[in-house]
Amino acid sequence: MPEAKTISVTRLVRKMRNLLEIELGEVWVEGEVSNMRRQSSGHLYFTLKDDGAQMSCVMFRGNASRAKVQPDNGMQVRLFGEVSVYEARGSVQLIVRQVESAGEGELQARFEALKKKLDAEGLFAKERKRPLPRFPKKVGLITSGTGAALQDMLNVLGRRAPWVQPVLYAVQVQGVGAENGIADAINQWSQWQENGLPEVDVLIVGRGGGSLEDLWNFNEEIVARAMAACSIPVVSAVGHEIDFTIADFVADMRAPTPSAAAELVVPDGEDLLRKLQRYGAGMSRVVESEVRRYEVQLSGMQRGALSMSVERVLREPMLRLLQTGKDMDDAVVQQLNERQQWLALMKQRYSTLHPENLIDGRLEKVANRKKLLDSVLTSKLERFERQLQRQKSMLRALGPDSAFERGFSISLTKSGELVRSADQLDKGDILVTKLRDGEIESEVC
Repeated sequence: MPEAKTISVTRLVRKMRNLLEIELGEVWVEGEVSNMRRQSSGHLYFTLKDDGAQMSCVMFRGNASRAKVQPDNGMQVRLFGEVSVYEARGSVQLIVRQVESAGEGELQARFEALKKKLDAEGLFAKERKRPLPRFPKKVGLITSGTGAALQDMLNVLGRRAPWVQPVLYAVQVQGVGAENGIADAINQWSQWQENGLPEVDVLIVGRGGGSLEDLWNFNEEIVARAMAACSIPVVSAVGHEIDFTIADFVADMRAPTPSAAAELVVPDGEDLLRKLQRYGAGMSRVVESEVRRYEVQLSGMQRGALSMSVERVLREPMLRLLQTGKDMDDAVVQQLNERQQWLALMKQRYSTLHPENLIDGRLEKVANRKKLLDSVLTSKLERFERQLQRQKSMLRALGPDSAFERGFSISLTKSGELVRSADQLDKGDILVTKLRDGEIESEVC
């Protein structure tokens, strides 16, 4: 008998590894996770088992950090990887590259099929999306009454818009049949009067993050159709930013998280306060600008008064003053009416809002400014009238009527030319001499 050829253990194990890697290659394996060990290096070591066998598995740090589903003891998973042999121990192991929850592939197929069906019916169309109300008074929350998502939304609403009243319709957001409760809550609120629910301006439907299976209730057709038929604008806030559900495509708006949904549906109260302050400052600038403009006009009329005849000095400024006063009153009244109407509308819209006190203060300030402006205008008009009276008296004192009173006369030719020198006259010319109490005609000899 010829001597048998022997090989080393290392070579034998290496041949086993090569055979497994070449013959099996990359495979999908399903089973239950057990004996999970997470190393400080980030590598995962665990066992995958079923009723008949078990296999050692390793998932290196790079693949583990990118995995959307993190394996844990007791989980039923589908693993994608390569079967190999760990030479140092001679043990067979699966080098895992990808992890899915068992059944996830089927769920994804159902997701795509429903998405395609509803899209073909037009439920995702942009033209059917309704805008959210700009200043809601009540916000309906359809979510778990004990979840962190509810507290996140309440915190955001309380911080940004304390005058807005959140109303909770608590539902189960995970597990068998939860989609029925979610859809029923949407339908109930869609007909809030018939169902005895409070009227709300917008609905937020959602929950916190989770796996595809955890979020699956929001991928059910009954929820999608309830959202599409709802009479109230709906915001979908399911999971985290990377999560997408059928509800996100049907809703009037999709928010990446429940907190983001709360920020989308209400304005920032501090920003509204800053806008009110800017409006008040702008109104004051308009009134002050009008006053300065009319002061410049009145000053110009005053400077040009002495170059005019007595009649025009008395007539034009008075007419302009009267018209100016009327225009200023009309402008102020119009500005005040517009601002008061706007402020009244804001006050009515936010009757339960803290900025109500600010609006009342602004209205009082506007009234005080109007009183002050009326007082200033009255004082200026009286001062301008006194100045015009003084100018009228001065013009009369310097005019020709004053000279007639002192015994002077003025001689004019028959054509009305003023006679300044005897050289202007010839023998036989007719003169007209104006006196205080009449005229005398004479002939030059």
